[in-house]
Amino acid sequence: MKLFKIIMTENNETDGNTVTEEKVTAKEPDLFKVILLNDDFTPMDFVVEILRNVFHHDGQTANEIMLDVHEQGAGVAGVYTFGVAETKVYIVNNQAKKYQFPLKCIMEKE
Repeated sequence: MKLFKIIMTENNETDGNTVTEEKVTAKEPDLFKVILLNDDFTPMDFVVEILRNVFHHDGQTANEIMLDVHEQGAGVAGVYTFGVAETKVYIVNNQAKKYQFPLKCIMEKE
């Protein structure tokens, strides 16, 4: 925001300087859902551990999300800004690959 000193003359006119006012508006960042996709081979315990360690869910919440993945084919692990979501997807996919599980993690704009 630019600030200018306005000098008024006796007849309330400005001194000829142009005064501009800039409005700054902040836009909320876009949010992205991080989604775990079901497969027939990844153990449920591994999914729960991913939800606890990567997404910091407590045991009960992790189990509920794991059941969503298992029963509905997908489950939302969390909602984050782009950079955070992208990082979590990368971590999950790398952990699954490291342990040779076909678990997939994706992100979608909310």
